[in-house]
Amino acid sequence: MLLKSTPKISMLTIWLILSLTSIPLMIYFIFMNKTILIQWSLMTISSMHITIPLIIDPVGLLFSFIVLFISANIMQFSSSYMAHDPFMKRFIHLVLLFILSMNMLIYIPHLMFLLLGWDGLGITSFVLVIYYQNPKSLAAGMITALTNRIGDALILLSIAWMLNQGHWMILQTEPTNFSPSLLLAITLAALTKSAQIPFSSWLPAAMAAPTPVSALVHSSTLVTAGVFLLIRFYPALSMTKNFHALLLLTASLTMFMAGLSAMFESDMKKIIALSTLSQLGVMMASLGLALPSLALFHLSTHALFKALLFMCAGSIISSMHHAQDLRILGALTNQLPMLLSSMTIANLALCGTPFLAGFYSKDMILELSTANPTNILILILLFLSTALTSAYSIRFMASLVWSPSMSSPLHQINNKDLDISIPTLFLSMGAIFGGATMSWLMFPSIPEPFIPLQLKLTATSFTLFGATLSMLLTLSKTKIPLNPPTSLIYHLSASMWFLTPLSSQFLMKYPLLTSMLLLKTIDSGWNETLGGQGTKLMSSSLYMKIQPWQNNLITSHLTLMSMTLLLFLFL
Repeated sequence: MLLKSTPKISMLTIWLILSLTSIPLMIYFIFMNKTILIQWSLMTISSMHITIPLIIDPVGLLFSFIVLFISANIMQFSSSYMAHDPFMKRFIHLVLLFILSMNMLIYIPHLMFLLLGWDGLGITSFVLVIYYQNPKSLAAGMITALTNRIGDALILLSIAWMLNQGHWMILQTEPTNFSPSLLLAITLAALTKSAQIPFSSWLPAAMAAPTPVSALVHSSTLVTAGVFLLIRFYPALSMTKNFHALLLLTASLTMFMAGLSAMFESDMKKIIALSTLSQLGVMMASLGLALPSLALFHLSTHALFKALLFMCAGSIISSMHHAQDLRILGALTNQLPMLLSSMTIANLALCGTPFLAGFYSKDMILELSTANPTNILILILLFLSTALTSAYSIRFMASLVWSPSMSSPLHQINNKDLDISIPTLFLSMGAIFGGATMSWLMFPSIPEPFIPLQLKLTATSFTLFGATLSMLLTLSKTKIPLNPPTSLIYHLSASMWFLTPLSSQFLMKYPLLTSMLLLKTIDSGWNETLGGQGTKLMSSSLYMKIQPWQNNLITSHLTLMSMTLLLFLFL
């Protein structure tokens, strides 16, 4: 009974915090446009003051509200989805630690405490990815942990370089001799956490975690921590040479690569993970276009419909006896009408359908990209990625709705579990009304670009083009072929441009061979010969040669005495 009540208690606690503190503070600070910085003094030693800074501002409060809102719904969803898990209490505690680490990163603008939150996210994500304790989960957890450790090391370097300024306050970063190195380290750390090229391979691998964890990680916590860090550091980063060009290049390549990979993928959860990667590219492109407010706006709207997508996918996987291959799923409309309706809403919001959550932020970013002086190749990649997003979303829904089912006979499921239905409805409302509400109330000052009509309709045109092309391909051949083609282009796109082998087996082969050679030469070679084991063998061998002389003690004594006397007389 306690195991069943633990997620409910956690869910009620988060709702209580949300209603009593987060919502009133957010409404007040956003409408009054206020920012409060609190210095909490822990101790004073001579002239040294040890303080913890706390920042309460509209950016942090909005992001914290999104995190807590999604977390409360995921807790309720987990109470049903993981009801038969014997380690439910441990799972809930890990998820709560995950939420705590994210809020520490949001509210404390101090590099030392940012490292604690950053490392907390990395450690808990590793433990949650390997939660099912099988070889696949362990491999996914290792690539997730090792890639995130690169970002942790860069944060440690930035802490050392920031000592030159005499403080670790993010909001007071000043230009010094170490500023280029410091800001480059911060940027690369954010790129590792947000899985931008060339650090993208860990994001689809992290799908080995339970679905509630995937919904939390890919919507509002782990992957968006890098974007939020860049938003916090943006005033200093924007002064750095080539910062915007670097972000635009990596973001456009990441979006295009994720879109191509999703077109050839057949795993339901991996397609949603690749769509997360594509949307993270949109946020990074917004920062590259010098639009941090729009990046936060898209981060908030994306969190709502992405958590909804993962919840619906998890419910479908659970109902279909853990099948998540699009080649065997289909005809789910009559079996799961409410879940398919919510998933359709989330997919339409992902594509940027007008008047849904994703439209208000994504369409604005693409319109402003045409108004800003940007490289034409980057613009082409941005709009082609938009077309690919609508293409794989239509293919995804067509496989679930129109394709014939190959898994089991048609039967009525119609899940009436309130612990699944209520969070799904809440997040569906967020996916429908969240974008319009935030656009009117929280981001009214974002300027609308005055651009020609043909440029204004470019984003919508590419979205419709991708959807139409996908529909034509779907009608001609619904299913992905069971025996995929062996061409290089297919394998290049399906394997994320070979990033997974390049960032794992390729990098590890030669260091492992070198370490084996050193092990055999030094540890198992000269160290053993010249060390304790070699000394033991030499002394044992010498002792075995001397031992026959000690068999008859009297004879040995007389012989040695005689030889000594003869030697003395001779000398």
